[in-house]
Amino acid sequence: MLKKRYVYNPYPKFIQPGNHKKRPAFIRYAMKRAAQVDVARNEIYCTNRKNKVSERLIVFRKRRLNEHRARALRAMVQAMLYHFNIVSTLVMASVEKLSDVCGLSTYSSTGNKSITRASRLITKFMEPIGLIKCQKVWDHVLGIYVPKIIFLKPLFFMLFNISKEKFIDIRIKQLHWINNQLIKKNQPPITFPEAEQQAKEKHINFALSFRRSKHFFKKQKNKAFKIIQLEEKHARSYILNNLVKKYSIQELCELGLTNLKRKVNYEYFKLQQLTKFPDP
Repeated sequence: MLKKRYVYNPYPKFIQPGNHKKRPAFIRYAMKRAAQVDVARNEIYCTNRKNKVSERLIVFRKRRLNEHRARALRAMVQAMLYHFNIVSTLVMASVEKLSDVCGLSTYSSTGNKSITRASRLITKFMEPIGLIKCQKVWDHVLGIYVPKIIFLKPLFFMLFNISKEKFIDIRIKQLHWINNQLIKKNQPPITFPEAEQQAKEKHINFALSFRRSKHFFKKQKNKAFKIIQLEEKHARSYILNNLVKKYSIQELCELGLTNLKRKVNYEYFKLQQLTKFPDP
């Protein structure tokens, strides 16, 4: 009788995309440090709190990280760093894409893809420990959840000896560089919250175009068709009403009428393009 394999692809490895572009100096530095230090053998993984034995006694135990999860973690750290946005602290890739580039995705005999191995690593291990923070985002226009957003926290960089202070300093310098480029183009500078919001919107749009599972894509496309089939003024009114739900009164005042109109135009254009995508 053949022994069943414990995991598929027991040696996952991050592979840079074919359209690889040179990453910022800090990201290249962080990826090099993460490769030199075994990020899967840090002390923070080895101490887990156990239930109280008595009212006064709490027992701690040490446990070595499972080797299969350790290999997946090493690949995932490299992938997250490669897709990291320094100013916003977002990982500009969906869980599905991270799973694919790390070789963690599996396929059934019928061709269905599974990203369970990567998803569990992120939500059951990396997030509870405090390496990352995940955020689910509801698309008010399409009425669905979009692929989750992942933020890297300072503890993530401390795995390979990059301190919190250095991480904050790098973010400030990167924002300063971005604002200098904007000023040269006669555009207003941005703040950290604005940079985060821009990165979120970019991430969501990219994630939606990347995630092409039949059920998810068909649901998006059908909803887009229903909106676009309305008269244009009614469609724009629908988009406006749903966008307003995203913001508080103060945020709407700060956004202004002109920027709000731009967002409506952008969402309307996005829906038009979505209806033209071929089915996967």
